[in-house]
Amino acid sequence: MREFSVLMSVYYKEKADYLRLSLDSVFDQTLPATQVVLVEDGPLTHELDSIIAEYSDKHKELEVVPLSENRGLGLALAEGIQHCKYELVARMDTDDIARKDRFELQLKEFEKDPDLDICGSYVKEFEEEINNVVTQRKVPLADAECKEYQRRRDAFNHVTVMYKKSAVLAAGNYQHCPLMEDTLLWVNMFKNDATAMNIDDYLVYVRIGKGMYERRGGWAYYKKYKQARKRIYETGYISWRDYEYTLLVQLVVALMPNKVRGWVFKRLLHG
Repeated sequence: MREFSVLMSVYYKEKADYLRLSLDSVFDQTLPATQVVLVEDGPLTHELDSIIAEYSDKHKELEVVPLSENRGLGLALAEGIQHCKYELVARMDTDDIARKDRFELQLKEFEKDPDLDICGSYVKEFEEEINNVVTQRKVPLADAECKEYQRRRDAFNHVTVMYKKSAVLAAGNYQHCPLMEDTLLWVNMFKNDATAMNIDDYLVYVRIGKGMYERRGGWAYYKKYKQARKRIYETGYISWRDYEYTLLVQLVVALMPNKVRGWVFKRLLHG
């Protein structure tokens, strides 16, 4: 099972330099992908178009899927996975950087366990430069732990996952659920008896910054979070207590000053 696809989605707000670094990390792997699907979620900037054209010329395994209008991440990925030719699909964001041996290590886990459906890992989070790591996010490792953890927080760092395409489609594929496209997918996959694990290692470097903390604050963000979390509750996977607990925590975090929120994310929620 050495053939696999990588699934990415880019939109016009992405920075061209970030996309270049991300693509370099995907193509410069100890075990390269057989296919890389890059969804263009609506019209892009000239700079992004130029980079995509450059990499399309250099890497014939790159397949670009242009969408005429911006659909949002969930629907862009739902379209993209339909273009993935292989059963195993690795997710990657266009501003993050994969460790050189990421795909090789994940493929080994699928070879060891034919029943495995989702495999993720820890991440290191950096600001500006990859050597400026400011925090990290660990996640549960074993299947049962992942499924219990998912009731209140995501059991996967979504940019690290490799999964079986058939398991994703059997669970209803990605759906439009702003803020929680991945959360909804994990829940639906678990409800469909998917088997999961995380590798006890840091396989992706995730780019963060002050803007991330600012976006996760304020009343408008909280209302959007509450709406998405309600949809998770309606799946039946989490209890009312889980639902209320997460809303309370998010309300406190959303109403904090930005500097305090940044400290909480770095020292308490991650780390």
